[in-house]
Amino acid sequence: MTSGMMSSLTHDRMLELIADRTAVLRSSVAGALGAPVPGCPEWTGRDLVAHLGEVHRFWAAVVAAGSPVKPPEDVDVPEREPSGDLLDWSERSTETLLAALSDAGPHRAVWTWWGEPALSGAVARHQVQEAAVHAWDAEDTVGRAGTLPEAVAVDGIDEFLTVYLPVSGGWPHPAATVGIAADEAPGGGWRVALTAEGGRPERGEASGDAAVRGSASQIVLAFYGRRGLEAMSVGGDRQLAERFFGWFTTE
Repeated sequence: MTSGMMSSLTHDRMLELIADRTAVLRSSVAGALGAPVPGCPEWTGRDLVAHLGEVHRFWAAVVAAGSPVKPPEDVDVPEREPSGDLLDWSERSTETLLAALSDAGPHRAVWTWWGEPALSGAVARHQVQEAAVHAWDAEDTVGRAGTLPEAVAVDGIDEFLTVYLPVSGGWPHPAATVGIAADEAPGGGWRVALTAEGGRPERGEASGDAAVRGSASQIVLAFYGRRGLEAMSVGGDRQLAERFFGWFTTE
């Protein structure tokens, strides 16, 4: 991708991971569609499958349209609502997204809700995380939650800071810095400067007023509100670290 932080994954690998994680989601809740999803308290397994399928249909239409100006209208998103067998519809939804992303390649200009990078490659990168976190939700629903795949989680820290920091507005607390270090990335980490103008991430030394270290999976799951900081090492201002990880609005 040409702007924002660089992904450690190739475009083809992203498509493979979207397919894999979505298949895991379907297989995990196939027999538990009525069960509550702990990470999304108002959802059942059926809602989880429907949500991700609708997301796939929407972004497939975005990428196919190739317009950086505005998203497609609802009427321009074929079969966005589930119909027929839910799992079959979900599988077809994923196939539709993968076909659109494969046809576009990583550099097509498209609309995105996060601004830059507004490219089909950025959509693929975000959909890897969407599928991975919701696959984890599905496994959690049936009592089998483990960790996110390492390659997904390591890239997910950069991806989250690229997408969610710019749209989170100004930091509503005194200016501060937060360092983030993943066990799988021993050569460096991330340092986030937080001010009234917003957050600014940089790769490098994971130092700050608060410093958080854990596995990449733990960090990404904490970003998405699926786990807290209890299993991670927190140095400096713990309250700041908790405020930072609780700042973001995600599904």
